[in-house]
Amino acid sequence: MKKQIAIAIAATALMFAAPPKQTFTGVITDSMCANADHKAMNMGADAVCVAACVKAGAKYVLYDGKEAYTLSDQKTPEKFAAKKVTVTGTLDAKTKTIQVASITAAK
Repeated sequence: MKKQIAIAIAATALMFAAPPKQTFTGVITDSMCANADHKAMNMGADAVCVAACVKAGAKYVLYDGKEAYTLSDQKTPEKFAAKKVTVTGTLDAKTKTIQVASITAAK
């Protein structure tokens, strides 16, 4: 009986285990512009536009050329504004949010 309970608990734990971490590559931008082109904002450098939009209430996002994904970590992306990065984490497809484990400059 104890063995059956242990197996049931283990099976349940596996069903609720966190999804595996993935790697995403793209440009750190903001949810207001939501792409890598900030020319229409006429603010100069793209990094300046990203910083201004975030200061105005936008969120840092990763734009992979097709989709913009909100990043759970809103501090680390600041130093990578308008730069190509690799983000490691888990994606919540429903909310298009990446639960960030790490952000590094792309090679």
